[in-house]
Amino acid sequence: MLVGLLTLELHFPQADSLKSKRLILRSLKDRIKNKFNVSIAEVDGNELWQRSVLGVACVANGAKVITQALNGVRDMILNMPSVELLNSRIEML
Repeated sequence: MLVGLLTLELHFPQADSLKSKRLILRSLKDRIKNKFNVSIAEVDGNELWQRSVLGVACVANGAKVITQALNGVRDMILNMPSVELLNSRIEML
């Protein structure tokens, strides 16, 4: 069993309050969970209204499956107009 961890640093240029950031973030997290069957949570930047750090975890038998899922999550975020990806990092545990 392997665990993959994807850390995403995000910027929300259109967010003008914590409420609007959380609305965008909730929608983003729900779409990612439903499409890729991963666990996702905001792990830093909770009180910043234009920044967030997300942690995405995936458990599988092989590294290839995990890498494909986490790269899919990253690609999905790259194609979203309301979110800018500042940095990402994948780790295998």
